[in-house]
Amino acid sequence: MLVWERPEPPDRPTPAPLSRERIVHAAIRLADADGLEAVSLRKVAAELDAGPMRLYGYIATKEELLDLMVDAVHAEIHPAGTGWREVLQSLAETTRQAAHRHEWLADLLGGRPQLGPNTLATSEAVLAAMGDVDLNTVMPAVAAVNAYVTGAVRREITERRAERASGMSKRQWQATYGPYLERTFATGRFAALETLVRDGPHLDADQTFRAGLEFLLDGVEARISAR
Repeated sequence: MLVWERPEPPDRPTPAPLSRERIVHAAIRLADADGLEAVSLRKVAAELDAGPMRLYGYIATKEELLDLMVDAVHAEIHPAGTGWREVLQSLAETTRQAAHRHEWLADLLGGRPQLGPNTLATSEAVLAAMGDVDLNTVMPAVAAVNAYVTGAVRREITERRAERASGMSKRQWQATYGPYLERTFATGRFAALETLVRDGPHLDADQTFRAGLEFLLDGVEARISAR
C-alpha cells in the first residue's frame, strides 16, 4: 500500500508525540538548513527526540520521506487565474518561488510522477483551467511549462550554490573573468558572442525567467489558435 493510503500507527504522546506530518516538517527543516544530504530517518528522529525505529511505523523508506516532502511543498504552489495562460504562468511562478524557499526541491523536480494529494490538487487546478483546449495540446503544453520551470530553477539554484561555495559574488566573478573575455574577444574568433555580451540585454534572474516563460506561452497560444 502506498504511503498516501497507509494508516498511521496510534498516537503515543510519550516520550515524544509523532505523526507523519511532524516527521515530514522536521525533514523539511533539515533540508532547508543543510540540503538533502542532511536528511535521513536517523537525523529526523533526533530532530524529533524520538528513536529511529519509531519512524518506520510511519515511513518505510527514505524515498517515501522524499515523496512526502515534495508533496508538502506542493501545498505552497497555487496556480490561479482566469484562463489557461494566467494559470500556467502562476504555476511557473509559484513553483519557482517554492524552490527558492526550499532549494533542495530543485534536486527532486522532474523525477518520477508525484502522486500525493497536494501534487494532484495542483495538477487538477492546471488541467481544469485548460478548459476545452484539445487534449493533444494540453499534455505537451503543460509538460513544456514544467520542463522549462525545472530547467530554469535548477540553473538558478546551481548558480546560488556555486556563489556560496566560491564566496564570489556575480560582480566579483565578472571582475575576475572579464579580462580573460576581453583577450579572447580580441582574437576576432567570437564576433557574434562578443556582440551579445557587449550589446545584448543584461537581464536579472527574474527578468530572464519571465522572458523565457513568455516566449513559451506565446508558442502555446499560437498552437491553440492554429487549432
